[in-house]
Amino acid sequence: MAGAAGRIRGRALGRFPLALPVGDLSNLHLKEEKSKPDANGAVVKTNANAEKADEEEKEDRAAQSLLNKLIRSNLVDNTNQVEVLQRDPNSPLYSVKSFEELRLPQNLIAQSQSGTGKTAAFVLAMLSQVEPANRYPQCLCLSPTYELALQTGKVIEQMGKFYPELKLAYAVRGNKLERGQKISEHIVIGTPGTVLDWCAKLKFIDPKKIKVFVLDEADVMIATQGHQDQSIRIQRMLPRNCQMLLFSATFEDSVWKFAQKVVPDPNIIKLKREEETLDTIKQYYVLCNNRDEKFQALCNLYGAITIAQAMIFCHTRKTASWLAAELSKEGHQVALLSGEMMVEQRAAVIERFREGKEKVLVTTNVCARGIDVEQVSVVINFDLPVDKDGNPDNETYLHRIGRTGRFGKRGLAVNMVDSKHSMNILNRIQEHFNKKIERLDTDDLDEIEKIAN
Repeated sequence: MAGAAGRIRGRALGRFPLALPVGDLSNLHLKEEKSKPDANGAVVKTNANAEKADEEEKEDRAAQSLLNKLIRSNLVDNTNQVEVLQRDPNSPLYSVKSFEELRLPQNLIAQSQSGTGKTAAFVLAMLSQVEPANRYPQCLCLSPTYELALQTGKVIEQMGKFYPELKLAYAVRGNKLERGQKISEHIVIGTPGTVLDWCAKLKFIDPKKIKVFVLDEADVMIATQGHQDQSIRIQRMLPRNCQMLLFSATFEDSVWKFAQKVVPDPNIIKLKREEETLDTIKQYYVLCNNRDEKFQALCNLYGAITIAQAMIFCHTRKTASWLAAELSKEGHQVALLSGEMMVEQRAAVIERFREGKEKVLVTTNVCARGIDVEQVSVVINFDLPVDKDGNPDNETYLHRIGRTGRFGKRGLAVNMVDSKHSMNILNRIQEHFNKKIERLDTDDLDEIEKIAN
């Protein structure tokens, strides 16, 4: 995916009442490229300007965030510890007896992983502050991309379905309004550039009447050029008593500095990340001389043990496409995840894998972030994870093989080693985690069968 979730056609969006399917993504065009499905259901771009297939995948936070929203129909079941930092230490939350004593609304900075209910939290805050009789924007929500704005609109539609008088407008490119027009909808969702134009240049919105300001996906926002400055300019137009809410899946220093500029005097809620562990995962490596030997080792593995479902990680799109095609020739039900695919198509592939329609998912690392599938029993690193400088990427290794030790089950991780360099990478990964990775001879069927037990 190039750019922030890809280029789209600027089609005119009307301003919808909540009864309409504001978040429907079925007709959303994320890329202006002709594409066709291959035998594995993957989509191959025919655009001559597309990135080279053998290029390493680049992380696109906006596309990944949209993918997480599309593939998660339920909240993540999470037991992580919640950390609350109050702006007023003399008024702890546990001492209050009623909502009134909380002195809501208050400014808030909140961080938690995808799927924990951040969108529902701020939508509820907006809905609670709207006065339907006042026919002007009262709540303003910034999203980094058009597509993420539509997803938020979909949540507002679902949560506000018993609030028929509530109206919603989109401040996104392609939604053209006549100059001098004032918006009468209660909630406006949009991207920073268009919202800034609507507030400052075109005067469609009176920012002094905004009661709730939400900045969603802050970590994605600051990764997009221009969005940070535009968001700060919008915030400075708002009244002093406006409630400011900022939400982010991650909380790096850059996000924290941005949050402090946008949200004055905040309460802070952070969800501590669950520590991933390698304790329930058996790790092995297989020595090979080239790509073909790695593929043969993979076939031997499949021939000797029963594998419910497997995820196979490759370093480049080219290797992933080749491997998926070779496995299909061997009769395996294979799904391929590639950055060449549009976000909705990736979501469809993941859903099919979750449902067990394909037993093998071949992917690059970037495409597979956040995928939890209970039936995954084996993770195979066809290529070991390295950073842009060629050093071991220990965090990615942990995330990759951690997918097989989840849900209280024991997992199996197999690493393919095909050079002195990759052996060195493996040794450094062993040292980092202080966990022995045993050698596995995939030509010895008895040895393979032992690891399955």
